[in-house]
Amino acid sequence: MNRIMKQTRQGYVDALIEMAAAIPELVVLDADVAKATKTCDFEKKFPERFFNCGAAEQNELSIAAGLALEGFLPFATTFGVFATCRAGDQLRASICYPKANVKVAATHCGISTGGDGASHQACEDIAITRAMPNLTVLVPGDYEEARRATIAAAKHRGPVYLRLGRDSYPVVPELHGDFTIGRAKLLRDGSDITLVSTGIMVSEVLEAATTLAAEGVSARVLHFPTVKPLDLDPLLAAARETRGFVTAEEHSIIGGLGEAIAAAVAEAGAPSALRRVGLKDVFGESGTASDLFDKYGLRAANIAAEARALLASVPA
Repeated sequence: MNRIMKQTRQGYVDALIEMAAAIPELVVLDADVAKATKTCDFEKKFPERFFNCGAAEQNELSIAAGLALEGFLPFATTFGVFATCRAGDQLRASICYPKANVKVAATHCGISTGGDGASHQACEDIAITRAMPNLTVLVPGDYEEARRATIAAAKHRGPVYLRLGRDSYPVVPELHGDFTIGRAKLLRDGSDITLVSTGIMVSEVLEAATTLAAEGVSARVLHFPTVKPLDLDPLLAAARETRGFVTAEEHSIIGGLGEAIAAAVAEAGAPSALRRVGLKDVFGESGTASDLFDKYGLRAANIAAEARALLASVPA
């Protein structure tokens, strides 16, 4: 089946252009990677509202914080590794601590960054940003959800981290309803097991659910475009009504969605079996996004295999 493929980073920039006329205080910052992040499209239309801060991400986030405190609505854009690792102190102390109304848009996140290799593949950024107080963390699953998440981020008062990718990813029509920060999406109902996605793993999770259905396994599919704050109600319902969870994320299994769900469900008094699909505490390497997904076990077949293993270990 031929699937429509689009970039989440393009959905982000298209939303900025769409909103700019109605929000005159909206400005965009970049760290000399505008062609890669696609913010060059915004620069062409609104050059006076675009600021290239150079390859100096710490400075970029500090400038964004100052602009926010003066009443502007800054979207500070760069690669995920630079936004969270290189500029982590500025994100923490200049944006999160004073609750500055800055939106940090990070592209080139995850293993699908591909040929740029381990140095540029942000696979720890969700763990870093989840731990920062006052910071909302959004991880949209396709172009349209990224567009809607960007609009929601602009309306939200307070710091937001928006996680985006480099590659083209499948368009998933099931995601295209209203986007509400802090709310999960039930994409399929099921009674045997719950599969949980965030970001671009949603298409692989849906494919895994289809595979399991052909084997007689009823898989519920939950999608979390907001990783923080975490929507607890559908998780507690799934813990009561299914035999466990398989989480899937294009991120390290350490500090990511899987750990967040395990902790939240256990603390709520509804512990449940859980298996995690993601990077297993390793760095990536150079290669095509597709080859890396295969090598590091981020495919529907891997998700389905974890579901079978969980069901085999948990009494019906």
